[in-house]
Amino acid sequence: MRCAEGERELSGGEPRTTNQRMELTAAVVAMEQLKEPARVHLVSDSAYLVNAIAQNWFARWEKNGWKTAKRTPVENRDLWERLLTQLRRHTVLVEKVVGHAGHPENERCDRLARQAIPQLR
Repeated sequence: MRCAEGERELSGGEPRTTNQRMELTAAVVAMEQLKEPARVHLVSDSAYLVNAIAQNWFARWEKNGWKTAKRTPVENRDLWERLLTQLRRHTVLVEKVVGHAGHPENERCDRLARQAIPQLR
């Protein structure tokens, strides 16, 4: 996380989770750290996260009682609701990058995530 005051790295994990939950958790926790509403440039290699924000999937999910187009419950609803709170609080520009393609910050995030794995076993 980088802002005018400097840079801060956050990392962690959960046992028996999914990559999608961790991608969402990273975005949520980072934005929750901001004390005031801010302009956020969120960079991720997760199409799941980026597309949901860019295509405003939340509007349809909320309208449908947090059900997908196939009428099944939205997975990771707890995290999506937390993320939605942050999206309403901040001005967020989302950018999709290709994973493992040399993007310096994305590569750093991947290293931090991998370092957290042994601590969860």
